[in-house]
Amino acid sequence: MADAQARLQKLSEEFTDLQKELQDVVDSRQRLEAQKNENLGVQKEFGKLKNDETIYKLIGPVLLEQDKTEAESTVNGRIEFIGKEISRLEKQIKDTQEKIEKKKGEIIQTQAAAAQGPPAGKQPVKA
Repeated sequence: MADAQARLQKLSEEFTDLQKELQDVVDSRQRLEAQKNENLGVQKEFGKLKNDETIYKLIGPVLLEQDKTEAESTVNGRIEFIGKEISRLEKQIKDTQEKIEKKKGEIIQTQAAAAQGPPAGKQPVKA
């Protein structure tokens, strides 16, 4: 019986760790979504600009003039990179959810086995 309790405790800890991992990955994905939306907004604003308008980039406390083509290229590159990271995290979320379901099944099986008592032929010896 102590064996089953120890196994359940270990499985429970692993399950909790997987849930925390899933939450961390979901939080990262949400941050990336926010960054993507911000960059899409910047991209949309670039579309409204005329070619002769000046673009400034904030670097520390200083605004520096930047070429429109270079600024657009930078934002487009960021959007592409963020999109790839989001896809990677979505795969990681799916994989972690599958691990959680598998661990949940192990916990249920262990609980069921513990509820049935010791296997036949392994009855506790009474002194």
